[in-house]
Amino acid sequence: MQKAVAIFAALVSGMAYGQTPATTASRHITFNGRVLTADQEKRLEAVERKNGVRLPDRDYWYDNRSGAAGLWQGPTLGVLPAGLELGGPMPIHCSGQGTGVYLNGRELPPADVLLLTQLTLVAPGRYWLDADGNFGFEHAPALSNLLYLARQSTGSGSHGVYGLGELSALARIPVR
Repeated sequence: MQKAVAIFAALVSGMAYGQTPATTASRHITFNGRVLTADQEKRLEAVERKNGVRLPDRDYWYDNRSGAAGLWQGPTLGVLPAGLELGGPMPIHCSGQGTGVYLNGRELPPADVLLLTQLTLVAPGRYWLDADGNFGFEHAPALSNLLYLARQSTGSGSHGVYGLGELSALARIPVR
């Protein structure tokens, strides 16, 4: 998880992996269209400290159930720990629209659907995904696990899209 958080921070900041931006006293960061409360900011800062990164002041969406995150109106860029409850409820169109594929209430943008089709068939509908990679139709048991499917597709435990412990659309780091 630590590598996934650091890679996410590097992707959204445009900085090199491992480079840490200077800290400032005041933050201008939103998640799910809302400014963070003091408690939410403390939770985010704890994750940042643990991983040696600081997310740049930007507007983000965050899926509390899976930990998936990205820039507002953009595709999934990486993963944060699930359950941080940042910002508030995730708006349906926080990362785009037009596919008819909903994951934990968020309509996936075409880029996310394209990446998922590398692992499994994806049809319009409503699905859930948890932080362990388990997924299924809303209000139904798990169909499979994205991490398992990634291992099956390559036989190496890593995938061009997903690696163990990191559901990141852009982080193409093999797991060792």
